Amino acid sequence: DAKHLVPNKMRDFFCTINLDQEEVFRTQVVEKSLSPYFGEEFYFEIPRTFQWLSFYIYDKSVLQKDLRIGKVSIKKDDLCNYTGKENWFMLQPVDSNSEVQGKVHLELKLNELITDNGSVCQQLVVQIKECHGLPLINGQNCDPYATVSLVGPSRNDQKKTKVKKKTSNPQFNETFYFEVTRSSSYTKKSQFQVEEEDIEKLEVRVDLWNNGNLVQDVFLGEIKVPVKVLRNDSFQAWYLLQPRENGNKSSKTDDLGSLRLNICYTEDCVLPSEYYTSLRNLLLKSSDVQPISASAAYILSEVCRDKCDAVLPLVRLLLHHHKLVPFVAAVAELDLKDTQEANTVFRGNSLATRCVDEMMKIVGKHYLKVTLKPVIDEICESPKPCEIDPIKLREGDNVEINMENLRYYVDKVFCEIVRSSISCPTLMCDVFYSLRHLAAKRFPNDPHVQYSAVSSFVFLRFFAVAVVSPHTFHLRPHHPDAQTSRTLTLISKAIQTLGSWGSLTKSKLSSFKETFMCEFFKRFQEEKFTESVKKFLDDVSSTESKEPSGLSEPVHLKEGEMYKRAQGRTRIGKKNFKKRWFCLTSREFTYHKQQDKEPIFTIPIKNILAVEKLDENSFNKKNMFQVLHGEKPLYIQANNCVEASEWIEALCRVTRCNQKRLSFYHPSAFLNGSWLCCKATVENTVGCARCTADVPADTQIEIDGDRETERIYSLFTVNMSKLQKLEEACGSIAVYQGPRKEPDDYSNFTIEDSVATFHTLKQIMDILEKLNESHEKYRKKRSSSAEYGSE
Repeated sequence: DAKHLVPNKMRDFFCTINLDQEEVFRTQVVEKSLSPYFGEEFYFEIPRTFQWLSFYIYDKSVLQKDLRIGKVSIKKDDLCNYTGKENWFMLQPVDSNSEVQGKVHLELKLNELITDNGSVCQQLVVQIKECHGLPLINGQNCDPYATVSLVGPSRNDQKKTKVKKKTSNPQFNETFYFEVTRSSSYTKKSQFQVEEEDIEKLEVRVDLWNNGNLVQDVFLGEIKVPVKVLRNDSFQAWYLLQPRENGNKSSKTDDLGSLRLNICYTEDCVLPSEYYTSLRNLLLKSSDVQPISASAAYILSEVCRDKCDAVLPLVRLLLHHHKLVPFVAAVAELDLKDTQEANTVFRGNSLATRCVDEMMKIVGKHYLKVTLKPVIDEICESPKPCEIDPIKLREGDNVEINMENLRYYVDKVFCEIVRSSISCPTLMCDVFYSLRHLAAKRFPNDPHVQYSAVSSFVFLRFFAVAVVSPHTFHLRPHHPDAQTSRTLTLISKAIQTLGSWGSLTKSKLSSFKETFMCEFFKRFQEEKFTESVKKFLDDVSSTESKEPSGLSEPVHLKEGEMYKRAQGRTRIGKKNFKKRWFCLTSREFTYHKQQDKEPIFTIPIKNILAVEKLDENSFNKKNMFQVLHGEKPLYIQANNCVEASEWIEALCRVTRCNQKRLSFYHPSAFLNGSWLCCKATVENTVGCARCTADVPADTQIEIDGDRETERIYSLFTVNMSKLQKLEEACGSIAVYQGPRKEPDDYSNFTIEDSVATFHTLKQIMDILEKLNESHEKYRKKRSSSAEYGSE
């Protein structure tokens, strides 16, 4: 959210998230407010290098261009200082001279030359080779050129490159020569060498500009290199473009307001797979360790201050190697040992419950969309008043009508859920099966606990949470408005209650704190709902294989506006780029002239052979990808790098089981009678590059096991002091035996077998030491590659 925004009158505001100058996300517009609450979450993989993560506040305009009020820009290196916590940031003014991105490749050399009269002078040679990642100007590739200057106290020699048309990655390959020494008439020495004080003051400056033709040229960034660093060496490097130091000359900035952000940023240096073999094997055998509390995976959760940090990479790694179910069963059994009452089964935030929560988020994404998205869309797009709390009713509201509206929505959501067992992922069913039988074994005299063990997850922690926060689970693009949020909260409460009816022994209505909810639930026939819940819980906790129905409706997976290149299906069809609305379902990929219009072109999912990135040099456009099918490739341009990456991932995921997937493709386009990549002249020739998504068809979840192992290594390293304390605790218990009488530094650790735990700790320490050495070698190897002026 933001507060105290200017101008000081009620306006409509929205916020964008930018990687450098590339907008990757935009919030919904909050109308008529000076302190707008956005309440939106964006999680994304960053598909390219960047310097700044920026947040811009805009004043929405109907007739004119949206006005940028201010920004918060955080340098990549500083993100770690703000990660994992909320911070208020003062908005800074938006200055065109500070809005830069990209890098430039230079080669610099200082030559000694002998003049005609035999004296020695020095010459500076500057070769500007290329630039990469320059920003889009008004949504289009820029027309860049560079100025190269040798600047000193009394000189400013400037030269200019040619303008390159419509490209963000211009190839200049131009060389400029500058005389460094003064002419002979100014020197008092017998030889024309550069004086030390002169070298100290000279610098090479390269400015990048966008050629504006009839309008003013736009500054794209600059770099400065002191001549003194060259001496007589040749120096070749990539330099990140920097903002102008005098961009905003005002020493005092107006108070533009402030923005509250909660940023979580992680960056890992992933080594080749063989480096992680020992740590990976130690983690994967965790479920076989007796007791489970002595396993490497359990120890990871013990030493991390926030268990959530450990759970995500751990669950993903175990999922990737098909080891999650036995591990969850083992930690759930440990959890149940400490559970004294059947009605509190799996109600806390233990390692077991968090692992199951994370597993459901990863594995159950598609299941949620199949089950809830259509009804959530209906509730959000055509909302009916559903407030039944007498205190919150507005003037003119009819509580009876509102109750009927709420009952209609609750019935619809409940029916979709209890009919969805056929779509529940097998992995979720296997986990629920284990939890159900462990709970029944722990409380053999309670016939309801086998149901509450499952409903506490599938209703309370999965469906009810998705209903109240549909944007978090990608069921809706934005946070719903206040009235819709209240409706979803009431529906979520009702779903939680109905889900628990199959497992409660006491009076159902006595569990409500609010009297108005008691009145609402008197309209429900308990026996009917109880039987539906029990049947659903029986189905989703069964290990019987489920065959999806062939008559099921197609599921909308992703949609949005992008640009596609005309495929030239008519003789006079001009092959330009047109804006179209794209829609991906579980059955087909279509594009439409506008949203909600009939499709212009349809590709059945089964006909898609590959989905790959397209080289920018094909059409001089960024963020392009290609969909290969029976006809000519469909070339598409996304609006930003994150959107392109997400579309490619979604299309690859839904087409992964296609039997005729290609193994090779052309990374560039077929233009003017040949492929730009391999120069082959036959259009239907086999591709020249291996498909990046050429993976086994049974892979259901895209997980990089090495990356997750590296994340776990980082967590162990950061928490080394706690590992050492745990090691001390094991030694203390082993030596002195018996229970500890007073709480100490070790009282928060679960140590069932000190010898086994100590043995695992020793293995972890040895593995970390070896990985530390490998990372140190890598850091030394990269030490010559600085962020500013790196080769």
